[in-house]
Amino acid sequence: MLRAPSRRKRRGSQKRLNLIPILDAIFIFIFFLLMTANFLKIYEVQSDVPIVSSAPPPKNLKPLALTLKVRATGIEVFKGVPQRMIKRIGKNADGEYDIEKLHTYAIELKNRYKKERSIILEPIVDIDYEQIVKIMDAVRMYRNSDEKIWVEDENGNSTPMKYLFDKIVFGNIRS
Repeated sequence: MLRAPSRRKRRGSQKRLNLIPILDAIFIFIFFLLMTANFLKIYEVQSDVPIVSSAPPPKNLKPLALTLKVRATGIEVFKGVPQRMIKRIGKNADGEYDIEKLHTYAIELKNRYKKERSIILEPIVDIDYEQIVKIMDAVRMYRNSDEKIWVEDENGNSTPMKYLFDKIVFGNIRS
């Protein structure tokens, strides 16, 4: 008696793998991950990189070179090349950098040097990121309560300045 080959019988009765439960579990897992993820708002503070050049500076240009050196005892404000210290702002009674005095002095400097937009920030001591941002905001932004500084635009209209020293360049970064 002749029998049918065993391969033909198996081919017809071959079962398919059921992937639906696995796909359901994967989609539930992805949904769970998305619902439990922390979505953070990331803010960017604009800052420039110092320009390195081997060319000599122009002879008729006297740069202001306004520089803030953040030390453990306080903030020192320098200007000119070579640098000359023009103000020392210590810490307040809480041991924090006196941001209010720094902001007031930045407004005074902006009154004197209306066209200057850049300032160099040199943290000499290791400080927190939040402290650096507070110092940058103190010299960069006007507050609603600040006395406005008026300048003439290209049309001859007087407009209030929107920023103090908005081009912040890091002179050195310590890790």
